[in-house]
Amino acid sequence: MEVLHERCCGLDVHKKSITACIITPKGKEIRTFTTMTRNLIELVDWVKSNRCSHVAMESTGDYWKPIYNLLETEDLQPIVVNAQHIKAVPGRKTDVKDAEWIARLQRHGTPGHDESAGKKVHQDA
Repeated sequence: MEVLHERCCGLDVHKKSITACIITPKGKEIRTFTTMTRNLIELVDWVKSNRCSHVAMESTGDYWKPIYNLLETEDLQPIVVNAQHIKAVPGRKTDVKDAEWIARLQRHGTPGHDESAGKKVHQDA
């Protein structure tokens, strides 16, 4: 598959934690952050320090909204993917594997983009 985004990030978002995977030409790095504001800011700073312009995350409940807003404020390009589309892939059973899978899909421009999610975050604002 063709690489469309050389540097990208995949997020597996939960109520109390976010598992993040950044993929760059040098390899991958995985970190876990809590959902406290200061940790969300650390996440965004980490994404920016790795020069990632594209970030994909699952549309799990409403937990993705604060992260989406912070990423968008920093001129990054967040997208929300439909969890049902990416969960259909067999063998993915951990947060780390989920974050890595989302990052790999984003790298190749193939995540199941949830068109309604971006509109929803702006309507709720």
